[in-house]
Amino acid sequence: MTDLYDLKNYLPTTRKEFELRGWDEADVIIFSGDAYVDHPAFGAAVIGRVLEKEGLRVALVPQPDWRGDHRDFLKLGRPRLFFAVTAGAMDSMVNHYTAARRLRSDDAYTPEGRAGARPDRCTAVYTRILKQHFPDVPVVIGGIEASMRRLAHYDYWSDTVMPSLLIDSGADLLVYGMGEKAMAQIARQGVRRDIRQTAYLARQSELKTADDAIRLHSFEQVCRDKRLYAQNFAAVETESNKHQAKTIIQPLDDTKDPVCTVVNPPFKQMTTAELDAVYNLPFMYFPHPKYKGKRIPAYEMIRFSVCMHRGCFGGCSFCTISAHQGKQITSRSKESILRQIDRLKDLPDFKGYLSDLGGPSANMYGMRGIDRSLCERCARPSCLQPAVCKNLNQDFKPLLDIYRTVDSLPYIKKAFVGSGIRYDLMSEEYGRELILRHVSGRLKVAPEHVSDNVLRLMRKPAWKEYLRFRDFFLKTNEQAGLKQQLIPYFISSHPGCTDKDMRLLAEETRRMHYHPEQVQDFTPTPMTLSTCMFHTGLDPHTMQPVYTARTAEDKKRQNSYFFWWKQDNGRNDTNRINNKHRH
Repeated sequence: MTDLYDLKNYLPTTRKEFELRGWDEADVIIFSGDAYVDHPAFGAAVIGRVLEKEGLRVALVPQPDWRGDHRDFLKLGRPRLFFAVTAGAMDSMVNHYTAARRLRSDDAYTPEGRAGARPDRCTAVYTRILKQHFPDVPVVIGGIEASMRRLAHYDYWSDTVMPSLLIDSGADLLVYGMGEKAMAQIARQGVRRDIRQTAYLARQSELKTADDAIRLHSFEQVCRDKRLYAQNFAAVETESNKHQAKTIIQPLDDTKDPVCTVVNPPFKQMTTAELDAVYNLPFMYFPHPKYKGKRIPAYEMIRFSVCMHRGCFGGCSFCTISAHQGKQITSRSKESILRQIDRLKDLPDFKGYLSDLGGPSANMYGMRGIDRSLCERCARPSCLQPAVCKNLNQDFKPLLDIYRTVDSLPYIKKAFVGSGIRYDLMSEEYGRELILRHVSGRLKVAPEHVSDNVLRLMRKPAWKEYLRFRDFFLKTNEQAGLKQQLIPYFISSHPGCTDKDMRLLAEETRRMHYHPEQVQDFTPTPMTLSTCMFHTGLDPHTMQPVYTARTAEDKKRQNSYFFWWKQDNGRNDTNRINNKHRH
């Protein structure tokens, strides 16, 4: 077994670790807002290993202290090629603040869950510090924060429209989406403007882009006019769902020769072999030894889990997965998945249980269009809404084969599915296998609401689809003599949701005897359809008005409908619901 505490098995984080390798400098130094866990679920580790595979000397500085004398930014010196910066696995503002804009008291990506280990707007802060001390060294930014803020975007926490993060940070290049291909090409060719899946700044007079590039309204225009903001969003979302996307250009202002944000088209979808190659990199599947004896909550959640694919074709309005990972599914091979499980069994405290055989949506593994030529001409944001695409291959056999093979491994006692599933994408055979063999006692699903109008705006299946699955779940459990629970998640104050819709939800949950202890208030995050509707009050694809609960009072009132069963709630509407059912 590989020594989990041998520093030479990890990307170096200090000068001492440089010396262990005989290095005097690194080619690339990565700065990350997360703790360093050498695991493919942590983006900085993935990019570090990808660059290492390219033959580069790669160092990683996790959660540097941005206050004071900036010694953490200086301790490894200047890299030979470039700095790379990521805020981590979450947007730093989402990481720090609740939907009510209150500061969170913990951070799952920091040792012991300690809050305050990274700054607000982390990518920009780290980049500006590096530019201050090393003005001549290129900085490449990436990760979810940079990806979702690559163009002008509405920022919920400041309640303003902000320009591209390239402008705010001063970075030389931005990598969006899953960045392995782009970063590997940057490693080979340098920080250039012609690399796919990157964005950069240039004067309009400097641009040599194709004539058919998508030209957006300027940042200044969308700050003044919400209708223009909505038009921009519709254009960007439509283009991002195409197989052959075009270059996107957005001027900063309306001057004669403005600075423009230029977003190059993405790479083609990864193949299974390419994704397998990423997972075959020499990850330790363990936190760096510097954290020995400390708990990193996000790692504890995924340490014995396996992600089997990337991408999601659900297209939920409030979700960033398809915008970041892509709509098309790239699945790992069965052999790659089994290799990872074989590695996990050697980790400390493994007791024979896998917490998750999943992915962004666990039951999309191996699925794609039957006629790929039709997919190449399609720009639908969802393959499931408003109806399941007839060209979608809904074959569960490859996924069931993996479940059954994993179950047969001598060192596996139980393999659970902890990721979300789409109950509108289900066969009876798959459903029974899932419920009878891969549920830990509670299956969590996300109907999100009961109002079909709200669900339509969410791009979620109708409420009757949830009820159909619930009946199937209960019947399957009853036949097997099991007493497992189905736990539904709901969202309040989503665009389109009125108090009338929330009263309907309260009545439905009352009728079904649901007592939700924790519910989610909608949080607008950059570059989602729901956020566009929240900011503009418009559906950007129809330009029709959409009601939105915007004030703290409106959001709190909607959220309180979930708690109809609490006698001390004190709301007249909630009390009326209780009285209605009492009589």
